[in-house]
Amino acid sequence: MKLYASGEDYLEAILVLHKKMGMVRSVDVARHLGVSKPSVCHAVAVLQEGGFLIMDEDHFLHLTEQGRKIAEKIYERHRFFTAWLMEAGVDLKIAEKDACRIEHVVSDETFCRLKEKYQSENENGEP
Repeated sequence: MKLYASGEDYLEAILVLHKKMGMVRSVDVARHLGVSKPSVCHAVAVLQEGGFLIMDEDHFLHLTEQGRKIAEKIYERHRFFTAWLMEAGVDLKIAEKDACRIEHVVSDETFCRLKEKYQSENENGEP
């Protein structure tokens, strides 16, 4: 199943909320992303069909192993690009918004190369 940027955003939100609150329900995701509850219900159904998450009998959302891997990948990219943009002088809100766009389109190879370069420059005391 092809996962689009919006699906990745939902998985990332569930991961972030789980880290913050422990248990996550659809209403928490709606609030976090600023979307309607029906939008979350639709996304949850699609993500369940794809095997990315499950909803238990108490309506709590849980990432599957596959869903967790994707969420962690996107979240790592989000944190990296937000920090990178802020280091370049971009305002936090703009950096967050732009990082959210970049995280979905950059290839795995490009992200790995950027991350390696950034880490090696920081180890050498360079910018």
